[in-house]
Amino acid sequence: MRASVSEPGVPTSPPRAIGFWGGLSANVLNMIGIGPFVTIPIALSALAGPSVLLGWIAGALLCLCDGMVWAELGSTIPESGGPYHYLREAYGREKAGRLFGFLYLWQTLLTAPLSIGSAAVGFAQYAGFLMPSIGETGRALIAAGLCLVNTAVLYRKVGQIQRLSVFVSAIVVVACAWIVFSGITHFDTAVASHFFQVHADSSHGFWLGLGAVALIAVYDYGGYNNVCMLGGEVKRPRRTIPMAVLVSIPLVAVLYLGLNLSILGVLPWEQAAHSKAVVADFMQAIHGRTGGTLAVLLILLASWGSALVILLGYSRVPYAAAADGQFFPIFARLHPRGGFPTVSLLFVGATSAAACFLSLEHLIATLMVTQILFQYIAQCFAVVALRKRRADADVFRMPLYPLPIVVSVIGWLYLVATAGTSSIVTAVAAVVVGTLLFLWQARRSRTWPFPQH
Repeated sequence: MRASVSEPGVPTSPPRAIGFWGGLSANVLNMIGIGPFVTIPIALSALAGPSVLLGWIAGALLCLCDGMVWAELGSTIPESGGPYHYLREAYGREKAGRLFGFLYLWQTLLTAPLSIGSAAVGFAQYAGFLMPSIGETGRALIAAGLCLVNTAVLYRKVGQIQRLSVFVSAIVVVACAWIVFSGITHFDTAVASHFFQVHADSSHGFWLGLGAVALIAVYDYGGYNNVCMLGGEVKRPRRTIPMAVLVSIPLVAVLYLGLNLSILGVLPWEQAAHSKAVVADFMQAIHGRTGGTLAVLLILLASWGSALVILLGYSRVPYAAAADGQFFPIFARLHPRGGFPTVSLLFVGATSAAACFLSLEHLIATLMVTQILFQYIAQCFAVVALRKRRADADVFRMPLYPLPIVVSVIGWLYLVATAGTSSIVTAVAAVVVGTLLFLWQARRSRTWPFPQH
């Protein structure tokens, strides 16, 4: 059963307080987090030379197609905890949708800490540029502390968070523009020519290397769906959600490509590939130590904002499942005055702090493959199923249907096929364990797929 009012005056659902700019900033802050500032060296190591830019462009095109999937689903079912509801409705609330909804919740309990933790670990890595003596343990403690601080910051009305995220987003975009402008004005054609003349020499082979770079790019672009996680708190969601999703992707793609080209026109690509704080090194080469330090401070702001809004989005998923009667009822509790999920927020914040003690590269690979196998491919087919059953006239419909879905499915399968074996094994094992847990629970409660007596 759904969550109900336990006391007079206690809200049963969060208010719709997020407008277009709040939704766009929630996406942009998630996208322009720590990702490109720490993954550029990883991408250059996977596929050297100009071919690496193909990986970034391929990732952007895949995200644009997948963004159309999210935009249509978010417009059709504008609920908090978005994908949980998309999968339940598309595959039958009391049939296979129960399995898909449970698996999404299951993978969220695994991937939410990984996603938030990766942003926090990146924050700690750049903090190490300012405090080089803190060591690995110190960086892990800084990352975990950031998760706990963000949990405290989010323990308030969502309207207040919206104003904060818009402010931080504006600063982040200006900072990225400054970094790109610095690269353009100090662009060294000799350095850039050296990069463009490098022959792709990936240890994985070109196609495996391209897949590795595209996987990193998708991780960096990821976040364009964050507004969908907050669908139940968005004003005029059928219009606002698609706009926030589809505006954020090209906006951030242009910034990222400009950032890549700027760095490769200033730093020799060999130096960039081995840098631990590539943007700080880049800005230090242009503006000296002061410029490098200022760049680090702005990156710390961006990564803090990213970890904040990711935690905001994921904290709504256990709440949505509990409110739907599919998870422990305690997670459906809302703050009596603020109307935000309390237990769900505290749980996701605490588990994210624990995930900060894993390595960044392992966090990214496992996160992406798990999400693809559990959720992204299933959502593509969910659009097809919902179109057959729901004919709402005022919802967003993706152009060129079903081409974006076909491109998305092929792209996701390619990324999984070119990912590391350990990440694939971990993700498949998680799917199997989650399915077994669902069947065990369904048998005990005599629900689908077991006969009811």
